Amino acid sequence: MNFFSKSPFMKWFVSIMGVILAIAAGFFFYQIIKGTSPRTRRLITWLRYPINNQDWSMTALTRCKEFTPFLFPTDGYIGYLWDDSFRPGHSHQGIDIFTSESSGETPVYAAYDGYLSRLPDWKSSLIIRVPQDPLHLHQQIWLYYTHLADSEGNSYIVKEFPTGSSEIFVKEGTLLGFQGNYSGTVGKPVGIHLHFSIVMDDGQGTFLNELKIQNTIDPSPYFDLQLNGKTNRGQIPICQEP
Repeated sequence: MNFFSKSPFMKWFVSIMGVILAIAAGFFFYQIIKGTSPRTRRLITWLRYPINNQDWSMTALTRCKEFTPFLFPTDGYIGYLWDDSFRPGHSHQGIDIFTSESSGETPVYAAYDGYLSRLPDWKSSLIIRVPQDPLHLHQQIWLYYTHLADSEGNSYIVKEFPTGSSEIFVKEGTLLGFQGNYSGTVGKPVGIHLHFSIVMDDGQGTFLNELKIQNTIDPSPYFDLQLNGKTNRGQIPICQEP
C-alpha cells in the first residue's frame, strides 16, 4: 500500500470527489428524465406541430362550465401544471400556457374582476387583487401574470398599466398585454408563454412571495380543469364534455 492510500488528505479528497460525481450523475440523469417526461415530450410535439394538435389548446375568454369562476386568460396549450417539478427541490407555482404564435402576438386577459398593480421594477409582470375569492368568500387572493415582455425585457403590457400602477380596477376580460419570452435575465429567453398563478394573501392585505409553492393555490377548481401536476399524470388539461 502506497503513501497516498494512507494519507488522510487523500481519503478526504476521494470522498469529496465521490460526492461531487454522485451529484453530477444525479443531475445528468434528472435532465434525461426531465427531457423525456411525457409532459415535456407532449409540449415539444405541440410546439412543433400546433396545427395538427389544435384540440389540445384552450381558447381565451372561455369558461369550461357556465359557473366556472375564472375566464381562461389566453390562447394556448397548458404545457406545465401547478406543482410540476422542473428540478430537484422545486415545485411549479402556477400554470404555463404556451402559444404557437410569435412573441408579442397572443393577447392575455384578466381572468376575473379585481384591482391591478404593477411594481416599479416589474418589466413583464402584474398582479390583480381579488377581494373575495369566488370559492372562499372570506379570503382575498391575488392573480399573478408574468412573461409579458420580449427576451430583452421590453414590456408587452398595455400602456394603461405602466410600472408603478396601483389598485387600478379591471373587469374580467380586460386586455392586459401579450405573451412573451422574458425570463427575468436579458438575453436568456424562455419559451413564449404566460405563467399564471393564484397567490395567497398574507392576512394584512399584501400578496405573499409567488416563488414559493406554499404561497399559491391549486388553480384546478377555478378553471374546472385538471391542473394539479401531482394528480394529473397524463391527461391533456382541456374542458371536458359534460
